[in-house]
Amino acid sequence: LAVASMADYNAHVAFNRGPVDSMISLLEEHFDPKAPHDRFSLELSQGMGGSKLSHSHSTHFTFVLQSLHLWREIAHDMFRLWILAEQDLLDEASPYRLMNTGQGMNRVQNAPQIARAMHEILSRVQRKMGSWVGLSVVHLGDRDVPNALVFIDKYTQVARLLDPIVRCVEAIPQLAASPSTSSIINGQFGGPERLIKAILCDFFKHGFDGSGSDGGSCIDGRLTSAWNWCSKLEKKPFYPVFLLAGFQGFDGD
Repeated sequence: LAVASMADYNAHVAFNRGPVDSMISLLEEHFDPKAPHDRFSLELSQGMGGSKLSHSHSTHFTFVLQSLHLWREIAHDMFRLWILAEQDLLDEASPYRLMNTGQGMNRVQNAPQIARAMHEILSRVQRKMGSWVGLSVVHLGDRDVPNALVFIDKYTQVARLLDPIVRCVEAIPQLAASPSTSSIINGQFGGPERLIKAILCDFFKHGFDGSGSDGGSCIDGRLTSAWNWCSKLEKKPFYPVFLLAGFQGFDGD
């Protein structure tokens, strides 16, 4: 039973942390932290393309990298965070109140144990990265993240958000080599490498640009921006490539 439990834990961590690790590798492999290659710059200007942030290429590279490392550490600690979330939700000393948060009526309740754990994780990532771009505010018990359960729900979806993007990028070389799809990859998009960079550049720029309702550079806003990018995928010029790669949605399938 103990061995089976350890196997379940390792499988859970691999499923939830694996896509984040892959995305970190893709960022570091395809983008120079100091200067853009060709036209694939990560530079952002506030107001352009819905961006709420203004970052140079190097600043935004750091912003994306530190966000991914934060998500990685949260995924790694998710079992502990689940336990703390249940304790916060059942804490009689911290009653909840029903409140309209702008997304309907929600149970708004402080989550002190989750808050402490998140600040520990954030401090660990900040020490690892050496510098920090953006705000360090962790929303909990407010209209953005009403309670501990909403927090858990938001961050268990990170893998479901990133995995389809990783799968699409990894499928592109095979699509480029296939006679039935090579004309699309090579003709319309200039080859597999340029297509991969175009997809990643668009995601790293506009999936971390502070856009979306309650977006910004705070801890919660980074994830909001990424989901906002996913909601607009069908309008992207490379959406047909996602379909060719087997994309069905950001629902974990």
